[in-house]
Amino acid sequence: MTMNLKKGSKAPVFFGVDDEGNPITLSDHAGKKLVLYFYPKDSTPACSLEANDFRERLKDFEALGASVIGVSRDSVRRHANFKKKQKINFPLISDENGAICNSYGVWQEKQNYGRTYMGIVRTTFLISEAGEILEIWPNVRVKGHAERVLESLSNL
Repeated sequence: MTMNLKKGSKAPVFFGVDDEGNPITLSDHAGKKLVLYFYPKDSTPACSLEANDFRERLKDFEALGASVIGVSRDSVRRHANFKKKQKINFPLISDENGAICNSYGVWQEKQNYGRTYMGIVRTTFLISEAGEILEIWPNVRVKGHAERVLESLSNL
């Protein structure tokens, strides 16, 4: 199921479990902006770089009234290990059944080295205090991405 999300759409409601096993929902962030980023896999070079870039800028995001949450289909345990190793200072949602990825339309057919498979297309959503999508970055290139999201947030 892929939703055709765009700027101005209502963000799909989600329910997930973070890296500590705590429930986490979109409504937990009502009244605050949310940077919700989807990434393919814990402990891979690009995903580590992306998480570190968001980690290093977290205080800047928070100063602009935004929370940051990462989402992948890794288990709670893998998330906990990744978070500890990378010193990540924001929640990571475990979406093992893919419900959140499907509702945000990031679980898609991908190709790599001539092989076709299903996977998470690296995508970031900036969601308003009222749960509206303010910005979408599809097919993210990691280098400089957190900075671009922060810049967009500061221009609101």
